[in-house]
Amino acid sequence: MAITKRHSLRIAAVGVVSAASVVLAGTVASAATPTAAASASAPQATAAKAGITAKPSVTSVKAWQLFRVTGNATGLKAGSKMVLQQKQGAKWVSLPAVIPLSSKGTYSLGVKLGLKGKNDLRIVSGNTASPVFHVTVR
Repeated sequence: MAITKRHSLRIAAVGVVSAASVVLAGTVASAATPTAAASASAPQATAAKAGITAKPSVTSVKAWQLFRVTGNATGLKAGSKMVLQQKQGAKWVSLPAVIPLSSKGTYSLGVKLGLKGKNDLRIVSGNTASPVFHVTVR
């Protein structure tokens, strides 16, 4: 079976630190709070205020070196899936790096990239995306 560059990138581009997922998984259970009813009555206001920040721990790494992307989100429910996306050509491709948003509205994602050069990345949850940030892989 021939493995294409895109296929190998999708399989091995991102490693998520599973310990962080296990720790944050407990926050999903606390997502059902009285504020859920309040946000259900004003979904348009929530969508208008939704925002995500993202900051990599480094701007340059060696191939497959672990680094972290941290940030916070406003206007999103605790437990919302925070997904890392990489620009490949003209398209944004979701990488297999997903972590739930904590009850405090924060996230911390462990990432390993193998595609050398400048990587344009962002964090997405639903229709909300962070500003683009760059990590160079040497």
